Amino acid sequence: MFTPARLKLPANIPEHLHNTARTRMAGYYAHCSALDDCLGKLRATLKETGSEQNTITIFTSDHGDLLGSQGGWNKQQPYDESIRVPFLVHGAPGAKSKARKLDALINSEDIMPTILGLCGVAIPQSVEGLDYSGYVRVGKNPSDGATMISCVAPFGQWTRKMGGREYRGIRTLRYTYVRALKGPWLLFDNKKDPAQLKNLIGLPGVATLQKELDAILRRKLAEANDQFLPAEEYIRKWGYTVDANGTVPYDP
Repeated sequence: MFTPARLKLPANIPEHLHNTARTRMAGYYAHCSALDDCLGKLRATLKETGSEQNTITIFTSDHGDLLGSQGGWNKQQPYDESIRVPFLVHGAPGAKSKARKLDALINSEDIMPTILGLCGVAIPQSVEGLDYSGYVRVGKNPSDGATMISCVAPFGQWTRKMGGREYRGIRTLRYTYVRALKGPWLLFDNKKDPAQLKNLIGLPGVATLQKELDAILRRKLAEANDQFLPAEEYIRKWGYTVDANGTVPYDP
């Protein structure tokens, strides 16, 4: 369906990975096309059965895929190719009929309260996420402009030897800021540098920005009661086992 040699690669894929990346990307795009076809059939069925008007359809994913970007594969890492996911909503009651693109930094924990809000169901006080249903209906954006990203313990393909590490960070509409246990790790201006090729940490002229982003991250960690401890603390607490690489293995 997709010819690897004809695919245009992002600028952040190292040259030595180009052939592998093109092959994997061709398969990835083919899967995306298959999913698109399945979603089309689902929508057609909803129309045929008369269920479209009272059905909310949400299309999303749990993570992205690096596909060679930044020299990595799969997920876990704090780069956009890994952390950004699709989030499409159709059939929300009270929303405008014309398709719109919203600047909403929706995170995983926001999905449930948003669905409950769209359905008019009371959201339990214990829920941590934000309800974006009002924003979908052309209301106010409930976000403070930043959402947190994290890796509590590197696992699977992102071993310590491969650079795997614990981190906490934030993604705003413009910036990505990430701390590792030893301190600030990454800072990208995603507007000027969408490929995230220039790490701004410690560079002249960004000290104030870095301090502001660090303050936002620390506030969000406090709100989440996240002490940002070494991975070993959580592995011990939750009873996980690790492999020879010191990482949590995938289930067999």
